[in-house]
Amino acid sequence: MSDVAAVNQLVENHSALKREIAKVIVGQEAVIEQILLSIYTGGHSLLIGVPGLAKTLMVNTIAQALGLDFKRIQFTPDLMPSDILGSEVLDQNRNFKFLKGPIFSNIILADEINRTPPKTQAALLEAMQERAVTIAGHQHKLELPYFVLATQNPIEQEGTYPLPEAQLDRFMFAIELKYPSIAEEVQVVKNTTTTVQETIKPLFNAKGILEVQDLVRRIPVPDNVVEYAVKLVNSTRPNLDTATDFVKQYVDWGAGPRASQNLILGAKANAAVRGKYSPDIEDVKAVAYGILRHRIIKNYKAEAEGISEEDIISQLW
Repeated sequence: MSDVAAVNQLVENHSALKREIAKVIVGQEAVIEQILLSIYTGGHSLLIGVPGLAKTLMVNTIAQALGLDFKRIQFTPDLMPSDILGSEVLDQNRNFKFLKGPIFSNIILADEINRTPPKTQAALLEAMQERAVTIAGHQHKLELPYFVLATQNPIEQEGTYPLPEAQLDRFMFAIELKYPSIAEEVQVVKNTTTTVQETIKPLFNAKGILEVQDLVRRIPVPDNVVEYAVKLVNSTRPNLDTATDFVKQYVDWGAGPRASQNLILGAKANAAVRGKYSPDIEDVKAVAYGILRHRIIKNYKAEAEGISEEDIISQLW
């Protein structure tokens, strides 16, 4: 199949996938779109929202629709790294045997990831970047495709541990979930207070997702779009001459090179699901908020004046 035909097929599959997910998840189209874009590019997503917005149900539904193995890890203050990665135990013949932890799956739901201390949060770092885990000096490869979809309650709530910047940077998207509209909430209540349950039909499989990821990487990008993405990321760095006065006034630290890479990958996927064979600057802008939101560190002045990351990003173009 040619790349043009493969893109056209992706458009159809993407629409069917969203319809399947909509059987269970009411609204939240923008959130689902960004999660799917991250999956098409092999990235991870961080879902930020208060409890009760169906974050867990959303990830579970997406995993079912994609036909991938799915495991949920509930992060708690007493969770240990071995509870995630697995551990070596002595079998009855007194030989060490590795027992795999729940991290060995295609999709990992790291539920309430900021409720566990940094030592346990860091257990995900190697898996997210290298697609492998090291136990007792032995590296164990994870089965591809592999995604971490983490949920996080707002940092202001009690009993939470902010994710370190190094780990935040490994998430392609940080996606904020808003409360549903009244009409959407009415539909949610109707759907969830009866005995009727929708059945999700798998529309992909592991091989199909890997083929989509390969297709996205083959999509050509004009030089001016790459330059735009890199300049956009550079403009978030307050110590550079390219930064605007607004950024210099309100930002402590800007986004790193991984943001530029993710902008281009996200733009490629965004273009592909819309039937475009090459991304343009509008595709970069379409994914910029989710990719830059968690990579911009505001200063105290921004906090005091109520300036959000979205306010800062909107000033970049």
